Amino acid sequence: MTEPQHADAGPRTRPSGRLGIGEVVAALESDFPGVSASKVRFLEDRGLVLPERTPAGYRRYRPEDVDRLRFVLTVQRDHFLPLKVIAAQLAALDRGEVPADLPGGVVAPGASDASRLGREVAAGRRGWTRSELAEESGAGEELLAELDQYSLLPADEDGAYSSHAMEVARAAVVLAGHGLEPRHLRPFRAAADRELGLVERAVAPLQARRDADTRPRVARSAQEIAQASLRLHSALVAEGLEQWDDGAVG
Repeated sequence: MTEPQHADAGPRTRPSGRLGIGEVVAALESDFPGVSASKVRFLEDRGLVLPERTPAGYRRYRPEDVDRLRFVLTVQRDHFLPLKVIAAQLAALDRGEVPADLPGGVVAPGASDASRLGREVAAGRRGWTRSELAEESGAGEELLAELDQYSLLPADEDGAYSSHAMEVARAAVVLAGHGLEPRHLRPFRAAADRELGLVERAVAPLQARRDADTRPRVARSAQEIAQASLRLHSALVAEGLEQWDDGAVG
């Protein structure tokens, strides 16, 4: 009988696309025979993994989420680490640090999407200088200066630009090609600030609590609210475009 491959034993076939919770269990069970959907949901409740949600509320896991779960299950099984310690290690990885107490030989989870509201794994995050941002995005310094003027270009305290800034710059290039200048984009900044205000008010009662589980629950709630807000915005815009198109055709 072939011995199951351990999670830190080297390369393996990685699932692709978004997976349901049953598919996640199937991807993990050869290495972790005791894993179950309830176990995966428990780890989510503890803030160790934050899957996406469909409009109907179903969980959808990316390959990076499976890697994260594999890491958690490995250090639990092979090194008997408590969840509190594992959560601290993941938080350090999310900040771009290598935990000093990371067990030897354990493969840290892989890169994650930078839009995960501060829960990304460090390998997926990077910063650009001003000149790199101008070149990579195709925006040029003049357009970046205009975006700065209207507070549309996020940068950290050291002046580095994140993946979010890159997306803003690239979108601005496309919109400029249709005659929409940064001064026309101010409503997007105002709308984003309003949506963030809604998220903040919604999670305020939870933030007032002081138990150990509060931070991951706040992060998860904020993510779900933000994703739902974006879906609502996209649906309303799409509906308006369809009506406009029907009217133009008619």
